[in-house]
Amino acid sequence: MAASGHRPPQHITAVQTKLNKTHTYCPANETFLPVWTDAGFSPCFLETIFPSILCGLMLLFGALQLFIYYRRSKPFPRLIKPVNAGFRIQVALLVLLPLMILFRFAVQATVFEDREFAHYMIAYVSTYIPPLLMALVLVMLERNYELPSRAVHRHGVLLLGFWSMALVFESLSFASMYSPRWWWRMEKYDDRVELGLFICRFTGTLSVLAFGIWAPGRISTKDMKKWVLGELKSVDETGAVPLLKDGETFKKHDESTFSNFWGKVKVIAPYIWPRKNYKLQLYVILSLLILVAGRAGNLLIPVFYKYIVDSLTDSTEYRYDLILIYVGIRFLQGGGQGGVGLLNNIRQFMWISIQQYTTRELEVGLFGHLHSLSLRWHLSRKTGEILRVMDRGTGSVNQLLDFLVFQIVPTIADITVAIVYFVTAFNAWFGLIVFVTMALYLAGTIWVTEWRTKYRRTGNLLDNETRQKATDSLINYETVKYYNTENYEINRYKEAVMNYQKVEWLGSLTMCLLNLYQSVVTNAGFAAAVLLCAWMVVQQQGLKVGDYVLLGTYIVQLYGPLGMLANFYRMIQMSFVDMENMFDLLDQKEEVVDLPNAPALKSKGGEIEFRDVFFAYETARPILKGVSFKVPAGHTVALVGQTGSGKSTILRLLFRFYDVQSGQILFDGQDITKVKQSSLRQAIGVVPQDTVLFNASIRYNIRYGKITAEDLEVEDAARAADIHDRILSFPEKYETVVGERGLKLSGGEKQRVAIARTVLKNPVVVLLDEATSALDTQTERHIQASLAKLYANRTTLIVAHRLSTVIHADEILVLKDGEVEERGNHEALLAQRGLYYSMWEDQLKAPPKPKIPTNKLLVVDKDRTSINSRASSGADLTKLTKSTNDMM
Repeated sequence: MAASGHRPPQHITAVQTKLNKTHTYCPANETFLPVWTDAGFSPCFLETIFPSILCGLMLLFGALQLFIYYRRSKPFPRLIKPVNAGFRIQVALLVLLPLMILFRFAVQATVFEDREFAHYMIAYVSTYIPPLLMALVLVMLERNYELPSRAVHRHGVLLLGFWSMALVFESLSFASMYSPRWWWRMEKYDDRVELGLFICRFTGTLSVLAFGIWAPGRISTKDMKKWVLGELKSVDETGAVPLLKDGETFKKHDESTFSNFWGKVKVIAPYIWPRKNYKLQLYVILSLLILVAGRAGNLLIPVFYKYIVDSLTDSTEYRYDLILIYVGIRFLQGGGQGGVGLLNNIRQFMWISIQQYTTRELEVGLFGHLHSLSLRWHLSRKTGEILRVMDRGTGSVNQLLDFLVFQIVPTIADITVAIVYFVTAFNAWFGLIVFVTMALYLAGTIWVTEWRTKYRRTGNLLDNETRQKATDSLINYETVKYYNTENYEINRYKEAVMNYQKVEWLGSLTMCLLNLYQSVVTNAGFAAAVLLCAWMVVQQQGLKVGDYVLLGTYIVQLYGPLGMLANFYRMIQMSFVDMENMFDLLDQKEEVVDLPNAPALKSKGGEIEFRDVFFAYETARPILKGVSFKVPAGHTVALVGQTGSGKSTILRLLFRFYDVQSGQILFDGQDITKVKQSSLRQAIGVVPQDTVLFNASIRYNIRYGKITAEDLEVEDAARAADIHDRILSFPEKYETVVGERGLKLSGGEKQRVAIARTVLKNPVVVLLDEATSALDTQTERHIQASLAKLYANRTTLIVAHRLSTVIHADEILVLKDGEVEERGNHEALLAQRGLYYSMWEDQLKAPPKPKIPTNKLLVVDKDRTSINSRASSGADLTKLTKSTNDMM
């Protein structure tokens, strides 16, 4: 046959004649039913049913989405909408697909002479083109408008589901490759044209799905975040404004639960697979083999049930063998109920050790990661929230693993096996019923569950806030009592709980709606299948009573895990949401890291040197500006100055809590940034201003300076800190528990414990960060004696506010605005009559006498943690001031 371009003029007349002869829905040599005949699907059936399903679903849910866009959408600013070749190609493909279908229709109507033109071709075109055009409309809407609950960087579930189902529809043609009713044999010119058109449609549909997953026209997460954070300033004429409120987390609001799925899996994978435990690896393999065996058992149970029913209705023979086999399979499998069969129990037993491994490795890894983070991060964290995130995140990993491997994957496998079995053992109608039911069920479940994600995320944030408020209030118990704010704290906590419960209620409501939808879909599918089967049994269409029993048993058995599949999907989604905060923790980068293969510090005498050090916590506010000094080994240098001058920052830099922006810090001539942090910190002992102890025994807290120390070493350190006798006066002596943060001890006792554990550590360098600033005069005198023993013959850096505590230092550095203003010993600095002299004079002056009422003044004796009532008078205040001046 000649090509259409070379046809004679009477071709149009022939086409008209051909259309006039069209009287049947299917061609004469084809039938709508049966669906499967001559080793292939009926083209009339296939090209009628699937486009109709796609059209109905797309128009229904597409119209709903158009309405949602009309009511709730906001325009994107032109500034952030991507313009790239990928989006242009995607739009071109979406336009070409309906044109291909129209072209095929035109070719069938005009070119093919020996193939009858049937009505189903018109139905095919009229039902397939509208959903394709609807998809194009939705793509353009998603590019230009934003929905509050929709991720901006990918296409919605409706579009991705439609393109996936369209690809499945085109792929079904491969199943009819050996059927004479199709064009695969290419025996005629018409067949070759049809095959070429099919290749174009299949390639186009596959490309559309690929571009849909890529979503080149959607706004990238990076650009969206810049816009939300205000880094993209311009706003176009639409007047669009950022979608997020101030302080709202971009990621939590916008991203899909499964965004960066493989990235998340990559993070947790090392904690799941037991790399160094071959026994657990064997357990994993055996568990997966049991899983595969269970899929076969799920099919064999209804099959043998059918055999038993058929043997009872069609034969008088007693088939006890079938009954025993059936009971044996149920015993192994558990009858599809899960958890009651022998195989499932064996699998669960082996999986316990794997779950414990995963939990242990993840919790320990996360705990170690938190300890590796910088002081800057820890100063801004909230303890109660972090603990909640750890607990929820690690629990979710095990839940995710169990649901994904042993529930979701097996259920999907069961559905696939069921569809294939019904098509082969019954006919294609049953397979189609199961397929449509499962597709509607899963599509609706995924769509609603994604919608519910925002409630889960918001609930997690409010739950974290509730936990944090409770923890913060209990930690500050004394402050609450001091200010009589118990009712205020209770109301704050109650408000936080109520805010959480509001979101929890909305989440529960949507779950009820989802359960109703699932019940309607599953029961409608079950009714369609059993009604069709019963009709075929009554009409003797090749099915028996046993087939009806098999169908009912199999579908009920299949719907059981399918009903749970929605719950499993919800739980998996919730697990990912619960893990998001944990992933945020794991994403926190270490600010101070060792160089690769960094050597350990070689400590000699403990010489410290700062060379032109610049440092700022924030770029706009520098703290240290070119600080340089040297502390010879065994010498004592004091740092004094006004608050905010950079004294404590110098100690933090030496301990390498932070790295300097420029300059060098040397320890015995070695740059501290080029040695291991652990070796550097092992050589330094710190007595901080606010000593925080562990809620454990005094012995434990002192031994913390040297974990391997014997009891005798602990007691010797306590003697050196002048606290041994005081410990022995306690009822439990060294086993006395000090309480949370050491609150059961007085300030002086806590400082002595801190000195004792620093003595036990035996460092080369000692750092004293205003170690006595919070103590009274008498206690300070005792502590100074203990400190003198500590830093004898050791390199010592002292940060002090009271100048009287550092007059013995070999050198005193006076800091002002991050620079060394003066330096020298006490006498030399006084002789200069500069800044140090002014500070000294200010501290020597007695404070002015305030007007004190005649009521009683409560004076706290910090060293004995008791409160004494003393009469307040000018003479009493003078005595207190005089004792302070004597100390100075």
